[in-house]
Amino acid sequence: MTDLRYAAFAQEACGVSPVYEGLARAVAGDAELLALIDGLPEAKRQPNLLFGTVRLLGGPVESWAGFRAFVVERWNAVAREMRARITQTNEAGRCALLLPVLASLPQPLALLEVGASAGLCLYPDRYSYRYGPHALGDGVPVLHCESDLLPSRRPEVVWRAGIDLNPLDVRSAADLAWLDALIWPEHEHRRTRLRQAAAVVAADPPLLVRGDLVEALPSLAARAPAGATLVVFHTSVLYLVPPEPRAAFVSLVRSLPGHWISNEAPDVLTPGAAGPPPGYHNMLALDGRPLAWTRGHGQGMRRV
Repeated sequence: MTDLRYAAFAQEACGVSPVYEGLARAVAGDAELLALIDGLPEAKRQPNLLFGTVRLLGGPVESWAGFRAFVVERWNAVAREMRARITQTNEAGRCALLLPVLASLPQPLALLEVGASAGLCLYPDRYSYRYGPHALGDGVPVLHCESDLLPSRRPEVVWRAGIDLNPLDVRSAADLAWLDALIWPEHEHRRTRLRQAAAVVAADPPLLVRGDLVEALPSLAARAPAGATLVVFHTSVLYLVPPEPRAAFVSLVRSLPGHWISNEAPDVLTPGAAGPPPGYHNMLALDGRPLAWTRGHGQGMRRV
C-alpha cells in the first residue's frame, strides 16, 4: 500500500514538481525505504510528511542519492519528527477556490475552518485575486486562479475561527519554518505568498482551537455571532481522517445551521466516485453538492 501511495503522489506531482515526482517514484520502488516508512503508524507515512520533514531537518531533496542517504543515515531523527508532526500545508491560494462560493452566500459571514493549521485560509476578504483579466482587491498577496467561476465581490467576514489538532502560529519562527518546509521545492511563488499571507494573519490573529474536528466543532460553531451566516469549510483535510470519524463529522456538519464547503478528493466523501479530469485533484462542493473540479494549490478550477 505504501508503494502505491507514493506512486499516486508522483502522479499528482507530475508537471507541478519534478523534484517530488522523481522522489516519490524512487521511494515507491525502494524496498528498504518502504520498510522504514512502514514502521511508522499508517497516518504518518504520507509523502508530504516525509519530504517536508527532510527539508525541515536540512536534508537534500533535489538529488535522489543525497535524499536517500540522508533518510537512511538519519532515520531515527526523521522518524521522530514524522511521528510528532502532521501534514499542515496552509495554502492561502486555496482561498481563490472558495471565493466564488463565499461571495454567493448571504452576507456577512462567520467562517469556521476545520483543519485550519495556522488559519491562512480564514482571510479570503483580505487577499487580492486575479482570475485571468478579472481582478478583485489590491495589495498582497495576490492569488491567481484559472477559473470559469468568477466571484462578483469579496465576502464580508465578521468572525473567523478554526479547529486543528495542532494549531500553528505564524508569529512563531518554528511554526513558520514548518509551513515553509511543506511547500514543494520549486514553488518559490508560494513561499513569497506564505510570508505575505502570514503578515496579514499576524496583524489580526484568528481564534484557533486545539481539538478533534468532531468533538470541538459544536461548541465552536455556537460561538459564531448571531446575524452572520455560519460557513464551515475544509480543504484537503478529510483524507487524513479515518472513515468512522469522517462520517461522524459529515453527519454533524450537515446538522449545523448555515453552510458547508468542502474541497476534497472525490472519493473521500463519496467512496468509489470517479476521479477528477487530468490536472485536477479535488472536488469543490457546497452542502454536499458538487460545483467544480479544483487543482491542489488553488491555481485553477472548472465547473463540473
